[in-house]
This record gives sequence, C-alpha cells and structure tokens, in this order.
Amino acid sequence: MTLKLGTHAVTPPVVLAPMAGITNVAFRRLCREQGGGVYVCEMITTRALVERIPKTLKMVAFAEDEDFRSLQLYGVDPDVTAAAVRMVAEEGLADHIDLNFGCPVPKVTRRGGGSALPWRRKLFGRIVKQAVEAAAPAGVPLTIKMRKGIDDHHLTYVEAGLIAQDAGVSAVALHARTAEQRYSGQADWEAIATLKQALDVPVLGNGDIWEASDALRMVEQTGCDGVVVGRGCLGRPWLFADLEAAFAGRPTQALPTLGEVAKIMSRHAYLLVDALEDEKHGCADFRKHVAWYLKGFPVGGDLRRSLAMISSLAELDDLLAKLDPAEPFPRESLGQPRGRINAPGKVSLPYGWLDSRDDDTVPEGAEMENSGG
Repeated sequence: MTLKLGTHAVTPPVVLAPMAGITNVAFRRLCREQGGGVYVCEMITTRALVERIPKTLKMVAFAEDEDFRSLQLYGVDPDVTAAAVRMVAEEGLADHIDLNFGCPVPKVTRRGGGSALPWRRKLFGRIVKQAVEAAAPAGVPLTIKMRKGIDDHHLTYVEAGLIAQDAGVSAVALHARTAEQRYSGQADWEAIATLKQALDVPVLGNGDIWEASDALRMVEQTGCDGVVVGRGCLGRPWLFADLEAAFAGRPTQALPTLGEVAKIMSRHAYLLVDALEDEKHGCADFRKHVAWYLKGFPVGGDLRRSLAMISSLAELDDLLAKLDPAEPFPRESLGQPRGRINAPGKVSLPYGWLDSRDDDTVPEGAEMENSGG
C-alpha cells in the first residue's frame, strides 16, 4: 500500500504527526531508523518564519539523510501563510508542506487558528488556495490536517475537505475528534470513512492508533489511504517498525526487553545532544521521554525519578545500567493511550466567531510569533 504526495511515493503510508517539543530532528531520526514513512517536524508559525525569527529558523532543521523533508505550518492570515509557503518552496526548505487546522490548544483557537479556523469557511478557503498556489511553481505538495469541527454542534470536516480538495491539496488528514474533545474519549473513525467517501484526494486517518494492528483496522474500516500517528509512538519509536511490517503483510510486533528499551533511550538522548549541540540542554529535553519509555515496566520510583532528572549522558548511561535488561515488555500496556489524556473542554474562540461562517476577516492579533505550538 503506497500513498502518493505529489510525485513522492510513501511506503508504508504512515505519517508521524508533528508534536510540539517532540518531533525535532533527533526524534525523527530515531523513528526513521525503525521504518519508512513521512516524518513531520514541529509546527512552524508562518509569521515567525517569514520574519526569520532565529529560533524558528533553527527548528526548520533536517538531517542530511532526510530524503523527504516535511514541514507543518500554522497561520491565520492568507497572505502571510502564502508568503511562508513561497519562502519554503523557493528556498528549498522542505519537500512537503502541511497546514495545521487541527490544533485544539486554547492559545491557538482563541485567535481563530487551528481547529477553530475551518468554521470560517471563506477565510479557510482563501488560506488553502493561496498556499497551494504559492507551493505549485516549485512542485511542493501541500496537504492539510484538521479535526471534525469545533464541537458536535459545529462540525466542519466534510465541507472543509471539499474546499481543500477544490483548492488543489494533495491529501487531507483528519483527527477524528472535535476541538472540544481535545484528546479525550475515543476517536470517531466513522467520520474518517465519511470523509473518504466524500473526497477524491487521499484521506489520512488520525486518532487512537496505539499499535500497528490499529492502523490496519482503521484502513479496513474506513477505506483511508494512510494513517497519521501521534501519541502512540511516544516512548515507542519501534512502532514504525511494526507499522512497516504490518503494511507489508508481516504479522510481527516488536516487544523489546527492558535492556533493548534502555539502548533506544540512550540513542535518543545522544541524538538530542548532537542536534542541540549542548549536552545539558539535550539531556534536559530527554527527561520528558523517560516516563513514556518506562511505562508498564517494574522500575522503582527512585530510579525513575533519577532518570527524569539527568544532566549528563554519563549519568544517564550509569542509571540505565541499573535496569534489569532481561525484563520482558509489559504486554498489559499494549493498546493503552499514551501522552496527553485530558477531559473535554469548552473551546476558546474569538468574540463572535460562530456568528458568521462567511466572514473572511483575519482576527486581530491572530498570527503567532512563536513556533512549536
């Protein structure tokens, strides 16, 4: 099964979802070492990119061996978004651009961005159309990622998908939750099936893919053309090896021992230090991954806390050596949610946002200067 994005063939049809503070060049390399797919960098804010903010430019970093560089942009102003896309295309900063219309974070939606934006269908249409036109001369495929809508009373995904298709996008990805749901409850895979039936361009499904078997089940149940994996790979980069095997028809699943997990943890930390060019900062960035890697393993609280407070690679390796390398993978943790699991919450929106679907005015102060979500 192969996914086509422009002239690029993606096998297996798997996309690593951009996650703030996670999908940097180090984590992407770690995942790419496991299997094929598209590995998207952290979300980049269009205004910060156009204004060439140093921190943002540093985030638009790809390893030399990343042969299909994928970048996600967030913007609310059609002109600024087009300028950012044109910059990426003309300067060869990436080979694929995804537009974010799925983020449910209040600081994003209260500005009219992310998962709030498709409600304003004319503004949404302008953004996507201008972005596609800006990417076209360089042959850079442009896709969008969105949610079902703001809440169950304000669903937008089918109409937004049709608008994006008419604008010329290469594919549409749907996280099958509303913004109100955030990351709670179960994803509505039926919505993915509905969108697939409505569109001619490839549709990617996102939501509740914890194991490779979930990805195959989603494709079977919805007919989607590929899957987007987010929280399911946290502390489990080998999931991409499972996905590659599953889509190739090999029913295998990696169940690494604690010793094998420790080796991957060390590899991850060393990659972060190399990417950030600073041992202290690299180790600090790695700390948040410790709980995900050790989830379900019988590791004592003191050792867990020490691992989550490391300040050097030598300290990390010393602590990892104290783990029982023969400890088997905890099967009871398979299929369990990882990462953010929060309660539904009222969506923060600009004043009067729901009053008119055809108002294409850009909200005042909508553009964000900080990248990464």
